[in-house]
Amino acid sequence: MSKIGFIGLGIMGRPMAGHLLDAGHELTTVKRGTLDETLASKGMKELDNPKAVAEASEVVITMVPDTPDVEEVLFGEGGVIEGLKPGTLVIDMSSIAPLATQEFAKRIQDAGGEYVDAPVSGGEGGAINAALTIMVGASQEGFERANPLLEVMGKTITHIGEQGAGQTCKVANQIVVALTIEAVSEGLLFASKAGADVAKVRESLLGGLAQSKILDVHGERMINRTFDPGFKIKLHQKDLNLALEGARSLNLALPGTANAQQLFQACVAHGGGDWDHAGIARALEQLADHEIGNR
Repeated sequence: MSKIGFIGLGIMGRPMAGHLLDAGHELTTVKRGTLDETLASKGMKELDNPKAVAEASEVVITMVPDTPDVEEVLFGEGGVIEGLKPGTLVIDMSSIAPLATQEFAKRIQDAGGEYVDAPVSGGEGGAINAALTIMVGASQEGFERANPLLEVMGKTITHIGEQGAGQTCKVANQIVVALTIEAVSEGLLFASKAGADVAKVRESLLGGLAQSKILDVHGERMINRTFDPGFKIKLHQKDLNLALEGARSLNLALPGTANAQQLFQACVAHGGGDWDHAGIARALEQLADHEIGNR
């Protein structure tokens, strides 16, 4: 069993940490208000800062919102690197910029640690059910060290390549997910505005080529008007920013991604940054002056 520091106990981080505790690992985290009662009851301990967490750990896992957050946890005042011991495994499971990831990996390795980027897909449900898809950028040695822990939290774990490759894969994932949610929104909105029973339309589509997990899960959200996250629009918006910034550096046009980003921006402008990303449907509904499910 490992001594693990887990920093980032949000919607997905909480259940991920819980699975590691259930597997018998010892976990510490940074004190941030009141520790979740379930995690506390399983033995999770709080320490003052990331440096202290690193000093107490063989493995440090970060699961925070954005690139600057990872940088602050790892390299800010009282950061992980100040308490890093030789051979410490640092696993970043956040979704952040691939180029920054490569820089972070070099700094951790220069300090004597091993760095793995392992962003995840599957949302809150995947985290709760330990069924996440995990995309790994690491050396072979780093992957072999991290994999037993990743298997506790995920179901599909793929070693994509060296550090940064996991984050590149995650950006690609977020492009596909955003455009598919938009496509489901447009299809259901069309059916609803045309007067069809949209629940039956979704049921029929689930039996054909249009079938997808997004049609299943998020299509139901759109019909039932359940937009509590899930995965927040403002976080998916951040991921599409990474995609578009990367596209500019590669001289690559991503018109569908840019359009989805504009729809997310419309949601944020209407106070929807914390809606589930299925809430992209609301931007399209406003343009149509029609709500999915109305007949």
